[in-house]
Amino acid sequence: MLTATLVVALRNPIYSALSLLVMFFHVAGLYVTLHAEFLAAIQIIVYAGAILVLYLFVVMLLNIKSDEQFNKQGAVGLFLGLVLLAEAVLLGISGGFSVASPTVQSTGESGVSVGNTEAIGEILYSTYLFPFEIASLILLVAMVGAIILTKKGIMEPKS
Repeated sequence: MLTATLVVALRNPIYSALSLLVMFFHVAGLYVTLHAEFLAAIQIIVYAGAILVLYLFVVMLLNIKSDEQFNKQGAVGLFLGLVLLAEAVLLGISGGFSVASPTVQSTGESGVSVGNTEAIGEILYSTYLFPFEIASLILLVAMVGAIILTKKGIMEPKS
C-alpha cells in the first residue's frame, strides 16, 4: 500500500514509475499466494516489463519539467482518500472481506485435471475468443493512433 501511495505522491515521474514497478511485483506476490502462478508470471512479464517501459517512454517523450505542480487539488484528493479509507474500515468491521480463496478444478476433454495455464488458455480461446480479439483490435487502433499523433506533419500535404 505504501508503494501505491508513492506512485501518486511523488513529484518526480521517474521515481513514481519505479514505485509502480515495486507495486507490480507486490501484486505478483499476491497472485503467488493465491496459487495463480501463471498470472504472477504474466503480471511480471507484461506489466512490469512492457507497460512500465511504455510509461517511461511517455514520460521521457513529454519531457515534464521538475518545477511543474501536479497536486493543485490536494484538498479534494485528501478528502476522497479519507472517504475511501473510511469505507475500507467499515467493510473490514462489518465482515465484508472474505479470506477464503476458491479453488477451481478444471477437467479437460479427456477427463484429466488440468492446471492454471491450461484452464486459462482453454477458456480464453473458446468462451472468450471474441472479446479477446476485440481487445486486441482496440489496442492496435490505440497504438496506430499514438504513432500518428506523435509524428509531426504526417497528415500535412507535401508541396
